[in-house]
Amino acid sequence: MPKKSLEGQVAVVTGAARGVGAELARALAARGAVVALVGLEPEELERAAAECGPKAGWWEADVTDLTALQAVADQVVARFGRVDVVVANAGIAIGGTFLDSDPAAFQRVIEVNLLGSTTTARAFLPALVASRGYLLQIASLAAMVPAPLMTAYCASKSGVEAFAHALRGEVANQGVKVGVGYLSWTDTDMVRGADEDEVMREMRSHLPWPTNRTYPLAPAVQRIADGIAGRSVHVYAQGWLRSYQLIRGQLPLVLGRFAPMQLRSLEPRLRATAADRRGLVGRGGAADEQARAARGAAR
Repeated sequence: MPKKSLEGQVAVVTGAARGVGAELARALAARGAVVALVGLEPEELERAAAECGPKAGWWEADVTDLTALQAVADQVVARFGRVDVVVANAGIAIGGTFLDSDPAAFQRVIEVNLLGSTTTARAFLPALVASRGYLLQIASLAAMVPAPLMTAYCASKSGVEAFAHALRGEVANQGVKVGVGYLSWTDTDMVRGADEDEVMREMRSHLPWPTNRTYPLAPAVQRIADGIAGRSVHVYAQGWLRSYQLIRGQLPLVLGRFAPMQLRSLEPRLRATAADRRGLVGRGGAADEQARAARGAAR
C-alpha cells in the first residue's frame, strides 16, 4: 500500500532530537513534508534535520518555556509561511515507587510531559487555526493502563490525553483537528534506559502479553505518520492498542489485584536500589537535566 503523502505541508515535531521524534521527522519528510524539529540537544537536532532534507530546520527550545516556544512558532511561520501539523511529542520519565521518587524529578516529568504539551499547543495553535491544521498529542499505553512504578509518567500521559480530547471540541469550529497518539513500549533511548534498571525490567517482563515486549521503532512511527496524514482522532503505533480502548476501564481493577503480588516479591530489591533511580531515564532525560543545570548556572 502506498504511503499517504504530506507533500507541501509544514510539520513541527517537538522532542525531535532522538527517538520517536527524530524518526517521525524523517518519516514525515519522506512523505513530502517540510519539517521543523524542536528539542534540547542542538547537535542531535542538527543531525536529524540534515536527514530530513535541505528545507528542514531545527530550533533548540524547552517545551515548558512559553516565551521560547512562541518565538519558535513565529520563526517557523516566518521561514516556511505556515504550519499545518504540530506533533507534541517531547517527553521524559522516571521509574520506581512514588514514595522513593525524587520530588523534583517527579515534578519535572509533569512539567515536560503535561505542561510542555499545553505550552506547545498554546504557542502553535494560532498558526494551526490559520492553516486549518492538525495537532497530534503523543500519549501512551500509560494513559490507558496506570501501572505501578510509573506514577509520574502515567499521570502526565493521562493528563495530555484528557487535554487533547477536551481541546478537540474547542478548536473544531476553527477548522483545527486534534488527535491522540498511543504507543506501547517502543525501542527508544527512554525505554532502553528504563531497561537498564534490572528490577524495573523484571517487573515489566511479568506484564501480560502483548504489553511485556518492546516493539521496533520504524513500523510504529510509520503508523503514526499514517495517522497524521489522515488527521486521525486516535493513532495507534501498535495495532493491538486499539482493542485496549474497549477494556481500559477494567484494567486498573486487574492491575490493582495482581500487581501487589509481584511488587511484594520485588520490594526488598526496590528499596535497596531506590537511590539508583532518582533521576530521569535515558539520554533524553540526561539532556533535560543538563539543560536545566546550564540555565541555572547562567542565572
